Amino acid sequence: MALRALRGRWTLARMSAPCPGGQRAAACRLKSTVQYLSRPDLPKLAYQNVKGKNPGVIFLPGFASNMNGQKAVALEDFCKSLGHSFVRFDYTGCGSSEGDIKECTVGKWKKDVLSVLDELSEGPQILVGSSLGGWLMLLAAIARPEKVAALVGVSAAADHFVTTFNQLPVEVKKEIEEKGEWKVPSKYEEGGFYNIPYSFIKEAENHCLLHSPIPVTCPVRLIHGMKDEAVPWHVSVQIADRVLSTDVDVILRKHGQHRLSEKDDIKDLVYTVDDLIDKLTTLG
Repeated sequence: MALRALRGRWTLARMSAPCPGGQRAAACRLKSTVQYLSRPDLPKLAYQNVKGKNPGVIFLPGFASNMNGQKAVALEDFCKSLGHSFVRFDYTGCGSSEGDIKECTVGKWKKDVLSVLDELSEGPQILVGSSLGGWLMLLAAIARPEKVAALVGVSAAADHFVTTFNQLPVEVKKEIEEKGEWKVPSKYEEGGFYNIPYSFIKEAENHCLLHSPIPVTCPVRLIHGMKDEAVPWHVSVQIADRVLSTDVDVILRKHGQHRLSEKDDIKDLVYTVDDLIDKLTTLG
């Protein structure tokens, strides 16, 4: 594959693609048709997909986020240009999916990811997980090793809520337990903080990974910003140390923030996925 030439063509296409009203392609993409995955006794999941060859790519959003972020749209455009399949979706209680986010747990969102893997994809997949999605991609890779060909974490937040909660003073933790709710400051939430049910933290403890070896043997790439104020970049280093895979790279963006949504951040993400597609295609 002429990787460098391919990247140049993709970048040019993203910069110059015309849209009605002078909008860019990324903005137009948000208007594409949303489909729904029906599941027995579970909320419907909103998703958008591109049919294509394998390995496919599935994007897992962050906490309380949705499938219309810049990283997801950029990856969809890239996969479409290569002819590879791509899926982006909303977790239960988020975006256009059914359900109440107040009733959601890490375990329920893990089931969402597995539903997408089982029902909306065929053959080997590269999971790209942003923040909380980086935790969920690891859980999915453990549950479906035969389907997950590689992982790309973007500011991966494995164990994050549990780790942060456990670092709080004893009296603060007791107060949260009594109130049943934890107000977590966040500059990414309109109100300035997330309201996290105490039950969410307790359930999340069942899915923590960093206390023992992580049985993931596929290629793993972990991209993290060193200016990340939400999830320390050391978490990606911990993940790299814990996974059993020997094909692991940690990519640190010196000036990168948590969302890693700047133009150069997204280019780096696309290049990383591109390299993995090339690697997996060559091996296949």
